[in-house]
Amino acid sequence: MPVFGGWLRNVPDEGMEASWDYARDLAVCAEQIGYDLTLIAELNLNDIKGVTEPALDAWSTAAAVAAVTKTQELMVAVRPNFHQPALFAKAAANIDRISGGRLSLNVVSSWWADEARQYGLQFDQHDDRYARTSEWLEVVQGLWREERFSFEGRFYRTEDAICAPKPAHPPILYAGGESEAAKTMIAGQCDAYVMHGDPVEAIAPKIADMRARRAAAGGRPMTFGMAAYAIVRDSEAEAKRELARITEVKELPAGYANFDQWLSGTQLERELKIQEYSVSNRGLRPNLVGTPEQLKERIAEYEAAGLDLLLLQMSPQREEMERFAAQVIAA
Repeated sequence: MPVFGGWLRNVPDEGMEASWDYARDLAVCAEQIGYDLTLIAELNLNDIKGVTEPALDAWSTAAAVAAVTKTQELMVAVRPNFHQPALFAKAAANIDRISGGRLSLNVVSSWWADEARQYGLQFDQHDDRYARTSEWLEVVQGLWREERFSFEGRFYRTEDAICAPKPAHPPILYAGGESEAAKTMIAGQCDAYVMHGDPVEAIAPKIADMRARRAAAGGRPMTFGMAAYAIVRDSEAEAKRELARITEVKELPAGYANFDQWLSGTQLERELKIQEYSVSNRGLRPNLVGTPEQLKERIAEYEAAGLDLLLLQMSPQREEMERFAAQVIAA
């Protein structure tokens, strides 16, 4: 869901405003043409178009989308340091009921220090983020599971707390991260591992590693997802022309300082290149750029490597989403 008004940092106007009207129409359309899931990101500042530009709130948007859709899984991002867990458990359970049991969480351990400072919120150092997230998940899941839930931890405390009504179904917990602290937490407490975009040869060992960690933790098999930016055209030459258009950086856009802060605050396994700045989440690395036949072949390679879910960014989202559905999904 382009809650930031687009995905391209160096294209000012992508024709998809950050508004409820656009989000509603996009969600309804996606459901009708074959998309199974919508990810709604949570950032209070606009990471794509610059911090002064509009960005939709994730959770009020999710509640509204839940009411106007029928089948789509709603994966909504949540950052533990922005939500008191007991109150969050109550609100999220209600949204899950509104949706008929279609809510899932994308648990994100915050990276944006300046955003937390502006909103007067706690910002933890890297490994402490995952320690907080681990406790936060214990509280949320405890409230969803038990009639009364008490907890005493380093970050949170509850006393005989009640959450009713509970979710219709326990929401799936997605999470991503490439540090040791992140992988340990995810393998032990989450249901699915989501990754930034990468070639198949980089994704396959990550899946194998997390499967092994999950088995050692004694959990059920995990689901694996990956972010990707998709461009499908009738010819490879047309697709490459569109790729050239969206990656041309003539001058550093308004959001560059946020990208630079993120680079300095995360532990990535592979170096991010400044050329990739135009598209977030390393979305161009999977190379889903080409003809319908080329994209189908590449997607099949990811499926063979164990990938279950593609989280696709496109621009403009609705028009490109419809093209991809007709030429790739339907085929």
